[in-house]
Amino acid sequence: NNNNILKRAQYQPKTVTHMCGISSVLSFHLCLSVRIATKANPWEGKTLKPESVRNQLETSLKRLRTQCVELFYLHAPDHQNPIQDTLQACNQLHKEGKFKQLGLSNYASWEVAEIYCICKHNNWVLPTVYQGMYNATTRQVETELLPCLRYFGIRFYAYNPLAGGLLTGKYHYEDKDGAQPVGRFFGNSWAGTYRDRYWKESHFQGIDGIQKALEAAYGSEKPTLTSAAIRWMYHHSHLRGDLGDGVIIGMSSMEQLHENLTAAAEGPLKQEVVDAFKHTWDLVAHECPIYFR
Repeated sequence: NNNNILKRAQYQPKTVTHMCGISSVLSFHLCLSVRIATKANPWEGKTLKPESVRNQLETSLKRLRTQCVELFYLHAPDHQNPIQDTLQACNQLHKEGKFKQLGLSNYASWEVAEIYCICKHNNWVLPTVYQGMYNATTRQVETELLPCLRYFGIRFYAYNPLAGGLLTGKYHYEDKDGAQPVGRFFGNSWAGTYRDRYWKESHFQGIDGIQKALEAAYGSEKPTLTSAAIRWMYHHSHLRGDLGDGVIIGMSSMEQLHENLTAAAEGPLKQEVVDAFKHTWDLVAHECPIYFR
């Protein structure tokens, strides 16, 4: 399976500014060796009106000290403003050479179809990438979104492959009422969002079953839950490497990066573990967070 491995630091713009703003020479080498994505969103006083879309992209380019990024996402729908105006603005920015590919994220499948058809009708830059929430226990995209993307030839990049860290096995359901481990679920501005998304008792019951299946299948040589979850993404999910799909690998330490990249290079799981992941999905599907906003 040749699914892409993608790394992002999208929620640390100041860090990116400082790291990438060291010199114009660094900017030149970044263009040669790294493909950068950035985004526009309708949050925190911003909109997807043409002037805001332009401002958000140009601010990112300035921070990155580059003239063009590989991929520019519309990060979430702006239900207060016409999408046609947004797409026309994106086309103009594309014509100006400020990004190469248009991406979507957090849009419903019908919105993806609408956007593609508007762009096609007007001969504007077409969306070619969709970034969506997908992992072994969060599979809502399989039913309708992925078939939609296949129809329009849009690649899928999966974020949250470890369910915000829940599929590392380091958390326990009772943590919310006592000691709160450092991570996505506590002590940061996104913690509430991630607890609402994944902190369900059924998820923890399912994870316990997966751990038992790993023990039964592999014994003392069992892979970590992290490794198993990533291997599921690469070998047992609906992703298609031959169509350009990818997995967004995140990390907060070099140790995590090494573990995640190592797992991405390993082979398929034993069938009893795959079955345990399927059983867990059956257990949690009724509480699956929706993929769109």
